[in-house]
Amino acid sequence: MPVRLWSMTAPTDARRRLAALPLYAGLNGEDFAGQDLTSVRPLQVRFTRCSFGGVDLRHATLDGCSFTFCDLSGADLRGASLRGARLSACDLRAADLRAEDLSYARIGRVNTGRPSYGLTDATGVRLDGALLRDVQLVDVIGWPPEP
Repeated sequence: MPVRLWSMTAPTDARRRLAALPLYAGLNGEDFAGQDLTSVRPLQVRFTRCSFGGVDLRHATLDGCSFTFCDLSGADLRGASLRGARLSACDLRAADLRAEDLSYARIGRVNTGRPSYGLTDATGVRLDGALLRDVQLVDVIGWPPEP
């Protein structure tokens, strides 16, 4: 009888790749543009210089994840959970964070040695109904959002 060999191949779509990552994995320079990442649940992943611009992250569970120098501009994060997440030097311009849970999140800057660089930009972010319990903010541009 022939022996059947099963091979482990890398998941091809972003949702499966994120789900397959181990706890505290790090991703650098990934581009998720055009991906449907609704309800994705990565395990406290460290994202560095990743692009989520305009990505659908509704109802995603990103608790404890770390985002450094990431582009989340125009991303749809309605109903998502970022409890205890860290967003440092990220572009959040026009992101939709309505009804999101940002409890205990830290949103701020990265010390790049120059005060005008490494800041998080939250200009035009939408926060209607967002849970902001004990959010820590350090040098965030555009915060608080205009009504």
